[in-house]
Amino acid sequence: MYVKIDNMTICQNFRITKPYCLMITAIAAIAAILIFADSIPPTLASQTIIKNPRFWEVQSIDTMKYSRDLSREKLKDPSFDVVIDKQVKAIAETGATHVAISTPYDEEFLPILKRWASAARNYNLKIWFRGNWSGWEKWFDYKSISREEHIKKTKEFIIANKDLFEDGDIFSACPECENGGPGDPRRSGDAEGFKSFLISEYAATKKAFVEIGRSVASNYHPMNGDMARLIMDKETTTALGGIVAIDHYVKDPEKLIQDIKDLHRQSGGKVVLAEFGAPIPDIHGKISDADQAKWLESLLEKSIELPELIGLNYWVNVGGTTELWSKDGEAKPAVSILTKFYNPEILSGTIRNELGKPIAGAAVLFHSKKAQTDEAGVFQFPKISSQYESLNISADGYIDQTIKTEKWNNGNIVILIKNMPTFWFRILRFFHNLFGR
Repeated sequence: MYVKIDNMTICQNFRITKPYCLMITAIAAIAAILIFADSIPPTLASQTIIKNPRFWEVQSIDTMKYSRDLSREKLKDPSFDVVIDKQVKAIAETGATHVAISTPYDEEFLPILKRWASAARNYNLKIWFRGNWSGWEKWFDYKSISREEHIKKTKEFIIANKDLFEDGDIFSACPECENGGPGDPRRSGDAEGFKSFLISEYAATKKAFVEIGRSVASNYHPMNGDMARLIMDKETTTALGGIVAIDHYVKDPEKLIQDIKDLHRQSGGKVVLAEFGAPIPDIHGKISDADQAKWLESLLEKSIELPELIGLNYWVNVGGTTELWSKDGEAKPAVSILTKFYNPEILSGTIRNELGKPIAGAAVLFHSKKAQTDEAGVFQFPKISSQYESLNISADGYIDQTIKTEKWNNGNIVILIKNMPTFWFRILRFFHNLFGR
């Protein structure tokens, strides 16, 4: 920008003495420089643009029917890699952040676990490890193991397989732990012993991941919804890092939503649907593929309104009554529904002040989701429909604004007005407006 200021003309027109005229000229020049500097966007290095905004921190699809149930059968079958690749690729294309792999942790199955993990990395997916020690539930004719053995073996497994893990993975040491070991505490009455075991396991796995230098969440302990109501009080939830993970199937989406709210209220923690899906014949009856898609859409539309729900793992990709794809890889209608929510339309914009300077850290509220602007003043939100009509924007020192989104275009700029502008800010604003910036 180039601005020519003829101070003599200004002085003559407004009858200002020369000393004052020189002072005004100097102020104008400084203001022009500052305004010009404010107009320069931050360098790419200083920007922290939000990448891949989504409704949930964890968006996963489970592969248990293949990654666990066929572990021994396909252990020495290299052609199975084609099946693994095809399934993982389809999961990645939905917008999932994670693929849940349920291969047991025993040394026998480590080679096929690594094959699943390799496919996940090829498609830039994080892994939700949802296996277990075969002896816990006596899978594949393994002998039973105790709680103490489980903790010891799990810690050794993590340390011995550092390269298996990446930052952002999830590791469930004992999914639905009530199904094995010393028995279901709902029948044995050993709720306190069960709590103690989960807490000790979490402490051991957390320490192991620190030791190998990996940022992996190991406090996702999936359990039946009834178990969560028995076990996950506020004290236990706090000891487990504030996460309640439930494998939960109910007939009506409304009931599932209410159960999530109730568990959040009871535990004080964030909730993860570690397993969900439809149809389960004993629960949902026999429904069509179109009805499966409607059920899923109804649930997910309601779920995005729950700030307490931070993750989902749909069960299962292929092989069960709730499957998303047929054995031949044909996608059911539910796949497009899940993709719509896992990889949604994006609503974005920029927040600036009256000088055109980006406002970092501004709070933007869009339906139940809240975001903050980055250093470039940019915000992004996942969006499903136009039913949400406004953005509520606030920042310290500025007047709040509500913006209608009916005709919103991505890239729009919102200008926030200073609540109590300083004298110097008013001068800068005056010259900013004078120069037409």
